[in-house]
Amino acid sequence: MSKATINDVAKYAKVSRATVSRVLNQNSKVDAKLRARVLDAITALGYQPNRAARRLRAQSSNVIGLVISDIQNPYFLSVTRGVEDAASAQQMSLILCNSDENPDKERMYLQVMEAERVAGLIIVPAHSDNSQDLNHLKKAGIPIILLDRAVKDVQVDTIRVDNERGSYEAVNHLIGLGYRRIATITGSLQLTTGQERYQGYRTALQAAGMPLNEALVKFGDFKTESGYQLAQELMNATEPPDAIFVANNLMSLGALRALLEQNIRVPENVALVGFDDLPWSGELYSPLTAVSQPTYELGQEAVNLLLRRLANPKAPYLTVVLQPHLIVRASCGVKLRRPANGS
Repeated sequence: MSKATINDVAKYAKVSRATVSRVLNQNSKVDAKLRARVLDAITALGYQPNRAARRLRAQSSNVIGLVISDIQNPYFLSVTRGVEDAASAQQMSLILCNSDENPDKERMYLQVMEAERVAGLIIVPAHSDNSQDLNHLKKAGIPIILLDRAVKDVQVDTIRVDNERGSYEAVNHLIGLGYRRIATITGSLQLTTGQERYQGYRTALQAAGMPLNEALVKFGDFKTESGYQLAQELMNATEPPDAIFVANNLMSLGALRALLEQNIRVPENVALVGFDDLPWSGELYSPLTAVSQPTYELGQEAVNLLLRRLANPKAPYLTVVLQPHLIVRASCGVKLRRPANGS
């Protein structure tokens, strides 16, 4: 004999399914006579509600999922704080997961989010071709906000920074200081952040009439060790650069360590500019010139986008772009060189 369902209970009690649901959830507004009929039907049919499913449904209205790509990166700590504070202000809780830039691990966490029936998902995708998994979640009724990075072939709301402009301003600043062999340690072109920051580097060179020298371009993985190894490669070359633009904070730290170990002075021997400011950037042995991102605001705006989507599921999709700004410190050599434009 098959188990009785909530529809069977509603039919037996001659009430709507919604009334049965309200009785099961102990809603005090249900009429006493209707409640009694539903309870009698439950007893007569031996109906047993799925308590785990009820618990998840109860959670779905106030739990947000957040999947970030590298929990060890201070950038994402600030973003997460912005998400948490904005969610808390709306009496919503947070489930935090770290994909570690691993697509398989990310997929596992997306399955967790679906099983938990979160109210919505904010995700920093580990790769730009994950449309299948994300579209599956959309079909399951879970709103998605892409944060920091885009994904091909998926229509969702997005919050990001103008990476190309930030990179352009950093490299253009070095050009204005008179550097001509400007290298870059950038991220993977499999990620939109890597693509956009590399494009900003190229655009700045092109605007200044400077050729792109492939020997000065190194592709890392946005982690410390790749910055360390690639900075060593650049400085051990026959013609090393006179300046390096590094496309994220962790790779900048790795590059600084490599230069320190080789007794290469920053900025006297080579200038250094990074993308992402760090809380301690001004305390480094050569205070780091960096493109600062509004990380906390990114997290807050991601929640605002999600709340908008929850309030109006059919609203047009938005892409919100926040602007970074360059913080000039000693590592770029600004105290050693007069800007070419006199600024």
